[in-house]
Amino acid sequence: MPLKAFVCLLAALLAAVPSISRANLNDAVNWARLQGCPRPGRGLLRDSPKLRQAVARVANGVPVKAALSSAGYVAAQSSAMHVSGAAGDAQVGSMLAAHYCSTLTNPQLVEIGAQRRGRDAWILLATPVSLPGGRDAVLIRRQILDLVNQARASGRRCGSKAYAAAAPLALNTMLSSAAYSHSQEMAASGLFDHRGHDGSTPVTRVERAGYGGYFIVGENIAAGAMTAAEVTQGWLDSPAHCENIMDPRFSEIGIAFAVNPSSSELVYWTQEFAAPARSHD
Repeated sequence: MPLKAFVCLLAALLAAVPSISRANLNDAVNWARLQGCPRPGRGLLRDSPKLRQAVARVANGVPVKAALSSAGYVAAQSSAMHVSGAAGDAQVGSMLAAHYCSTLTNPQLVEIGAQRRGRDAWILLATPVSLPGGRDAVLIRRQILDLVNQARASGRRCGSKAYAAAAPLALNTMLSSAAYSHSQEMAASGLFDHRGHDGSTPVTRVERAGYGGYFIVGENIAAGAMTAAEVTQGWLDSPAHCENIMDPRFSEIGIAFAVNPSSSELVYWTQEFAAPARSHD
């Protein structure tokens, strides 16, 4: 065979081999996600060092949830895959495309950790939880205040009680300080309760924050919500919490949250409601 013809034949053969044959395991998984499945997924999976740590533990027999926790990865969603008998990365990709397309193409899974040991491969896909941060506290507080005042402006039924429209609440820094101290305590202890570890109550917290001469005090708490909209809707859907939001006797509010990635609920929220005594003289 002439050299030129041989070169052309070799080029054609190479072109027919999937590009993943010369790539690493992550590339093989991404090939399956974007090209190997009948309905391709969207976007490349991002490599995650924490997921790499977690998948190494999964390969050693550790359950996925425990592996993620030990690696410090807080997942909103996760899924693990295991293929056995693959001779190389290209074959891993082909086997995944043949059996795991529903997982591979899930748009909610955006990060990857993968490991091969001989002819076995373990792949862990996940999406990290987007926790609210301290730098966002002012914006989140304002968002909750706006949502609360929107509810008060239109009137609402809280369980069996109907509330007419009420005047908007004003944000109070002392009440927000009281709310923050309780959110911090719940986040640190993992205890979800209106009573503090020292027996303190909402009234105690408000007084400690310097808000004196009050006419009435109330408190809402929540745990596990990730956004201002989610936590506020949860309160409005709960009759007792909704009553605090809609109570026309309240005129001021404090709002805060605290985060503990190691806790079961991750984010702890507090609203303190009050009205100064002078407003009811």
